[in-house]
Amino acid sequence: MTVDGPGPEQAGKGRPRAGRGWIGGRSRKVAASQRMRILSVGGRSLRVSVREGTPGHPPLLLCNGIGVSLELLQPFVDVLDPRRPVIRFDMPGVGGSPAAVLPYHLVTLPSLLAGLLDQLGYEQADVLGISWGGALAQQFALSRPDRVRRLVLVSTAPGVIMVPASPSVLLRMLSPRRHRDPEYAARVAGELYGGSARENPIVARDLLHATTRLGPAWGYYYQLLATAGWTSLPFLSRLRPPTLILAGDDDPIIPVANARLMHRLIPGSDLHIYHGGHLELAAEAERLGAVVETFLDQEGES
Repeated sequence: MTVDGPGPEQAGKGRPRAGRGWIGGRSRKVAASQRMRILSVGGRSLRVSVREGTPGHPPLLLCNGIGVSLELLQPFVDVLDPRRPVIRFDMPGVGGSPAAVLPYHLVTLPSLLAGLLDQLGYEQADVLGISWGGALAQQFALSRPDRVRRLVLVSTAPGVIMVPASPSVLLRMLSPRRHRDPEYAARVAGELYGGSARENPIVARDLLHATTRLGPAWGYYYQLLATAGWTSLPFLSRLRPPTLILAGDDDPIIPVANARLMHRLIPGSDLHIYHGGHLELAAEAERLGAVVETFLDQEGES
């Protein structure tokens, strides 16, 4: 089923005004070619946004963090080469995707992403995953390396076997409250996200609330359950797509040591450590977008 609707830039009236991905509160590039639709993939309904780009150009599939809708990465999409097709989606029960009836697990999701690419007519894509979406991107690249041309892992870790966050941060991550309460989001932004959120917690609040859509609370808990017992650590040496790892030096949720560990284990991977925290891909989109573009435009092996 396909239902066309407004693009992500029309989903909310507010806009984050700090951060280089936004100019005067408006998207830098015209997003008229972006289409929002509901697709049925493998028995699950997903809200999907597609920026068409130029035919023949490799598409970029974005896998988002836990509990946030696809609009969160609009600042990042805006700074990418307009010729690059971009695919975004909401996980079941998150944003505008209908809630899943039953829980799911990361190991079962590669078929969902492969089915999405099939419906959109792409045999292969570059894949970028941030935070929770980085775990999904790892699993997809491990399970279906034929479908992943290049892999970008942002602010993510190898699952349960990782260098953990502090107990206070982990405790806050067990609840979707920051996604449902704007004032609470601003209050905990510095402690939770670090980087630019320490200096200006309003940026984090606006990124999480001004443009994104809110799904039911159990959508968040289903994403938490999906990671139960999951780790990529024993399998990272098998990753074959050229891989870029991006990590902030002030990320309370994913300590930077995880990026260094993954870099050591993923053959030929590139590591870029930036000054900032967990939300910089959206809050400082221009800066990190240039790094991602350079990597995606490389020819051959990393």
